[in-house]
Amino acid sequence: MPIRIVVTGGAGFVGASAALWLKAAHPDWQITALDNLKRRGSELALTRLAAGGVRFMHGDVRLQEDLTEAGSADWLIECSAEPSVHAGYGGNPGYVVGSNLYGAINCLEHLRRHGGALMFISSSRVYPIARLRALPLETAQERLRVKPGSAGEGWSTAGISEAFPLEGARSLYGATKLAAELMIQEYAALYGLRAVVNRCGVICGPWQMGKVDQGFVGLWLARHVFGGQLSYIGYGGTGTQVRDVLHIADLCRLIDLQIGDPDRFAGKTSNVGGGPDISVSLLELTRQCQALTGATIRIDPVAETPAADVPYYVTDNTRISAEAGWRPEHSLSATLADIYKWLVDNRGALAPIFGAK
Repeated sequence: MPIRIVVTGGAGFVGASAALWLKAAHPDWQITALDNLKRRGSELALTRLAAGGVRFMHGDVRLQEDLTEAGSADWLIECSAEPSVHAGYGGNPGYVVGSNLYGAINCLEHLRRHGGALMFISSSRVYPIARLRALPLETAQERLRVKPGSAGEGWSTAGISEAFPLEGARSLYGATKLAAELMIQEYAALYGLRAVVNRCGVICGPWQMGKVDQGFVGLWLARHVFGGQLSYIGYGGTGTQVRDVLHIADLCRLIDLQIGDPDRFAGKTSNVGGGPDISVSLLELTRQCQALTGATIRIDPVAETPAADVPYYVTDNTRISAEAGWRPEHSLSATLADIYKWLVDNRGALAPIFGAK
């Protein structure tokens, strides 16, 4: 029988990309994308999913009956989430907790009842803010970097590894992701559930409807293409804060590898990202966007640092590279070129979403 896959958050950036990738790679697989279409722009995925042979079902992971209607699956890929690290600050945390934690528990219950394995897309934001802020950083030209030769528990110039300490606050978003990981461990121990957990850094690529607090690479390019303003927020407004960047196609390739060998990867939690060679500061990103588009836009400095922000995060991919023989293939310049082409080719649909005038 063909493999059956349910992708929650299946009209979102990661979910739709994974569903379409797997369907293209395995035409005989039966793939269902479940999504509540809450995020603006997710509706644009429906045509793409239909054209790619992926069944769409409007539903919400917070509702167990919607998962039941989606049907049993050999794999459930849990991509649904409120993705903003600032979610709940100064407001009601109900949606981020309901979607990210209770939704994940509903997915676990669905698999306990009907069988199947879980692929959980977690986040680098499970690592505590204070500990990340305490890394020994220095400014080198237009970016922050870990001081050469320094290293500590779970960190080095190669990035942040799975051994990085977890004690401390990490934002409501990060807490829901870590709590979901803990529940996955319990379901694995109690019920024999097979699960793979990928703690992802910044993921980007075509069809990500970027915002300041999530998807900043796409937003940065979109502002240079469509016009508008940006800000260097926090750390004195210098724009030197750094993240590594992973092209969505590289993540999908890893997911395909892991699904293809569940006995090898089940029970594993891996940090997954672009790594030091595919990292960028906001200042560097601005320079690349200017060179790619020929446009210069206004970028204001905002000195105050948001409560959930960190100055530096780069993934140490050593474990997953050794275990899977996987490493990112898309350079930063190639990733930006893909996003730029997508923005230009879909200007009419995307300009209103990105707030262009």
